[in-house]
Amino acid sequence: MPTKTLHIPTADGRADAFAAFPDGGERYPGVLMYADGFGIRPVLRELAHELAEHGYYVLVPNLFYRHGPAPVIELPEYIGEEVRSAVFGRLMPLIEAHTAERVLSDADAYLGFLTTRPEVGAGPVAVTGYCIGGLLAMRTAAAHPGRVAAVAAFHGPVGVDGPDLFAKLTARVHLGHAEGDMTPEALGELNQALDAAGVDYTSEIYPDTVHGFTMSDTDAFNPSAMQRHWDRLLPLLDRTPADTRGFGPSTDPDLPGSGAGGNDRRFG
Repeated sequence: MPTKTLHIPTADGRADAFAAFPDGGERYPGVLMYADGFGIRPVLRELAHELAEHGYYVLVPNLFYRHGPAPVIELPEYIGEEVRSAVFGRLMPLIEAHTAERVLSDADAYLGFLTTRPEVGAGPVAVTGYCIGGLLAMRTAAAHPGRVAAVAAFHGPVGVDGPDLFAKLTARVHLGHAEGDMTPEALGELNQALDAAGVDYTSEIYPDTVHGFTMSDTDAFNPSAMQRHWDRLLPLLDRTPADTRGFGPSTDPDLPGSGAGGNDRRFG
């Protein structure tokens, strides 16, 4: 599985990044993957490699490149509860400095870079993100309705921007919430806002989960929820021979929580 270290020109410098993609010498659908707040580390590389094995070119930028190359701060191999607060204490200034304006400026650069890679096929791309990266993924999709066909966010604060963001979405959406982050009542309100905006989505609480359930280097990791994440993400990105642009319809009839467009809409 080829992996490339890359540097992406941005309005504020150069963002270091890595890409994972199949070793087939072909052109593959592009996926922009946003890391969680802990940033690029081995578990993110594993996620990107696993997704790439399904036939995608996966680009993972260092969100905090303005503060240095990844890892921007030294991270333990396992981020357990005994070190989590201290690690986040060092990361929060970086997260807070990553303003909405910087997010959108960087998204322009990341998408422009991704779609011009020789290994990436023509047409729209997908965006996925974890934790704060889920919010960045949604903001990227909303800002680029013609370029992003699918977006997925896992245990992310996706309701922060509310109806204003949802109204701009044309991409198909999956939201996988942690039970520790989202009550059923809050989920109902969120889904009503998505319905009102006409978003084609699925949105659900993953059972028995806490924030960070996809990250195997933390105490939050939940193996069954991680498998559920793949069971939701891969159909969202599923390709069909008829869709030469890389993204086709979901083929899983059991996906919960359909929105306005249902589960059989082809990305256009």
